[in-house]
Amino acid sequence: MTKNEFTLLYAVKRHGLLSCRKLKELTGLSVGFVSQTLRAFTECGWVVSSGSPGRPCSGGITEKGLEALKPYKVDNAVIMAAGMSTRFVPLSLEKPKGLLVVKGEVLIERQIEQLQAAGIRDIIIVLGYKKEAFFYLESKYEGLRLVINPEYNTKNNTHTLYLARNYLKNTYICSSDDYFTENPFDEYVYRSYYSAIHVTEKTSEWYMFPDAKGNISGVVKGGEEGDIMLGHAYWDRSFSDMMKAILIADHGVGRYDSLLWEDVLIAHLKTLPPMEIKLYPHDVIFEFDSLAELRAFDSNYVDHTHSRIMSNIASVFSCRESAIQGLKMIKAGLTNTSFTFEIEGKKYVYRHPNEGSEELVNRAHEKKALELARSAGADPTYVCMDAEKGWKISSFVDGARIPSYENAEDSKRVAEALRSLHSKGLSSGWEFDPWKEACRLEELLRSGKSGIADSELSKLKAAVGKCLEKCSGDGARKCFCHCDTYAGNWLLTDGPQAKTVLIDWEYAADADPGCDVGSYIMDSGWSVEEALRFTDMYYGEDPDYKDRRDVLRFHCLAYTAAVSYCWYLWGLHRESCGAVMGESLYNWRVMAKRFSSYLIKEYKL
Repeated sequence: MTKNEFTLLYAVKRHGLLSCRKLKELTGLSVGFVSQTLRAFTECGWVVSSGSPGRPCSGGITEKGLEALKPYKVDNAVIMAAGMSTRFVPLSLEKPKGLLVVKGEVLIERQIEQLQAAGIRDIIIVLGYKKEAFFYLESKYEGLRLVINPEYNTKNNTHTLYLARNYLKNTYICSSDDYFTENPFDEYVYRSYYSAIHVTEKTSEWYMFPDAKGNISGVVKGGEEGDIMLGHAYWDRSFSDMMKAILIADHGVGRYDSLLWEDVLIAHLKTLPPMEIKLYPHDVIFEFDSLAELRAFDSNYVDHTHSRIMSNIASVFSCRESAIQGLKMIKAGLTNTSFTFEIEGKKYVYRHPNEGSEELVNRAHEKKALELARSAGADPTYVCMDAEKGWKISSFVDGARIPSYENAEDSKRVAEALRSLHSKGLSSGWEFDPWKEACRLEELLRSGKSGIADSELSKLKAAVGKCLEKCSGDGARKCFCHCDTYAGNWLLTDGPQAKTVLIDWEYAADADPGCDVGSYIMDSGWSVEEALRFTDMYYGEDPDYKDRRDVLRFHCLAYTAAVSYCWYLWGLHRESCGAVMGESLYNWRVMAKRFSSYLIKEYKL
């Protein structure tokens, strides 16, 4: 069946056997084509005139006509709802984007109802981030199937579709956060397509180039005038079969794990079945990539986002929510997620604690540490923090960069800032001991189901312990320390008003100053000689250092081994809880072994 024949037969199925002129208006086909093709349909028994004997169904189409349409009948829809939508901070931090209420309707509910109105009852929703928030949909809508993507935070939507692979047939591929002002779905579709709108301005979207038949011949990221990908797609059975084969073949390899399915389409454009570019008017399909875009579409979000985070910010600055602009994600870590925002042209950072972070961080301690750090001039960015909920607001440091471990001047600035902090005589009221913490973590690991797989851990522990034992009684005194001074927690600015700022005081406590010196060295990858140069920078012109240089050098290297060992066990514990620590885990072990082995050999311990 040609596309025009399909278009006409489907129109008869939907609207009945109307006049040729009316069918022309509905389909955009010529009156001549409609008239001639209807005669052919009648002759082959696909349509009948109204009132004809034995007519089995309404609308002019017969059972034979429905059988002819059967290969084009949509089987189902897959709605992708696993991602966190990081560009939509802060609202996405509190609920999945697909559950936002837009113009009085929940986004995903509106889309489900539009699919059902088109006769598509089999709907598969793939969930990940805050998945439990979607579970109520099973009770509200009959026929839904939920698929869980446990790797939503490490893999992209290619994995989401891999998990839904057994459902891919004649299938709509949808995103939970799309908003359609008109129902774009049909019960029958001729062939695969990707929805699009035509733009005349420069954007960073994906631009599709059509061939002579209107199929996608090429795709580029960013451009000026052209057809951009926007909204849903439709995979016919032949397209689904080939895409499934690609996803299954890649599953064990993982080349596409971090990519969108559109990247796979582009990579295999020449071998996949053709996919049409289906253009829609500008006012039909909406994707909200930021709160600013949603505010422009739904004025209810200008001053009432129903977000606790936005309410927190407005309360701190005594402003309306509409004054909070320029929201942008900057960091999604294991413990916290942070984003920037602007009020009256000044930029700030909001730190949102991730679920479970209360088990890792004492927020009341952190708040006091921040106040101490601000009083010492170590972190002048601190604005406020809620010790109960854990959220924090800081000033944004323009033009800041993190120090380079290869830059001696950067190392000197860090060393001098640490020395200044330690000389203030401040006290937090609680203590941190890397050895005691390491022993606690070891006990947790050994009592757990997975235990400890590192067969040399006891040997490493003994070496680190021997080094620390020699430090006992060497005169070092505990002081207020940051305890997590790796390069990523420093902000350096250059020029006449150069600043050296230490941020993120979650683990601060009264501790041996070697903890701060050691935790900066720990992530550097430095050799012993390079670490000793940093130690020299830290002590500078201190007269005590000149008299006890060898003792204090030993002390700093011993604590470098200790904090590296402690963080190694912390990493093992985090991985036992499901986190992925990556290369850092190995690097911490290397540094603990490097410095403890050196001290034992050099000092004949």
